[in-house]
Amino acid sequence: MQIPVQDRSNYLKGLFITAKLDKQLNQTEKDILKKISDKLGFANDFYEETIRGLLANKYISEEPIKFSDNKIAESFVNDAIKLACADGNVTDSEKNWIKKTAEINGLDSKEVENKIKLYLEKPSLVKSADFALMSII
Repeated sequence: MQIPVQDRSNYLKGLFITAKLDKQLNQTEKDILKKISDKLGFANDFYEETIRGLLANKYISEEPIKFSDNKIAESFVNDAIKLACADGNVTDSEKNWIKKTAEINGLDSKEVENKIKLYLEKPSLVKSADFALMSII
């Protein structure tokens, strides 16, 4: 599937927002963000600069993101859930932001809760499963 440039940008931005919401950034999250940044075609220096200032950047809007295609939105929500679960703890701000993003894209926010619960109960699923983005690109 060809993902429009705006959706590529929003996909990565949304994952950066997800990572930032718990006010910490661990190596697993950085690795996930790097892998997806590379897959979306972003330059390494852009990724490095964004990561360096991510937690301190007050100018990243935390508005839920609307995608142009439902498949892209579904992929994003799944990847955001995996990213949020990567550190073994999902904050209310992470969960609520992902749920709002799901809702504005016409997706079931209850499914977000179910997947978070599943990934927290079985953390090996986060590490063993590939990211949803890989199945649509």
